[in-house]
Amino acid sequence: MVRITKALQSLTAPSPKPTATETAARLALGAFMSTAGISHLTFAREDFQAQVPDWFPMDKDTVVLASGVVEIAFGAALLALPRQRAAVGAGLAAFYAAIFPGNISQYAERHDAFNLDTDAKRLARLFGQPALIAAALRAGGFPRK
Repeated sequence: MVRITKALQSLTAPSPKPTATETAARLALGAFMSTAGISHLTFAREDFQAQVPDWFPMDKDTVVLASGVVEIAFGAALLALPRQRAAVGAGLAAFYAAIFPGNISQYAERHDAFNLDTDAKRLARLFGQPALIAAALRAGGFPRK
């Protein structure tokens, strides 16, 4: 219980002065997430639906729209709330982990989208998700010194 309390305190406390790498990661991910979220709501809706697993118990378009709103919120928070970057970075890393089953589903169910039209391309994309998780944590100032 003490560890959980300390972890929550470190997420809600103002972050220490960021390094140049953390600032670059925060700004890049903020722009990336804002753009990705907007694309969920507009021109790439159909492609994003291909990443929603067939077994998921919700309407694919609803999932895409909701995740687009969440992505815009994360992007805006990364850009506008630098003092809260630890909480935002940790939340974004958790979000990336939560949506990873959709990427696995796209590979397993062989859904073409975003020019991922072969098993090799869909498999290669799976290795990008851990990199996004690491970038979100870096943007949040993790690991803490």
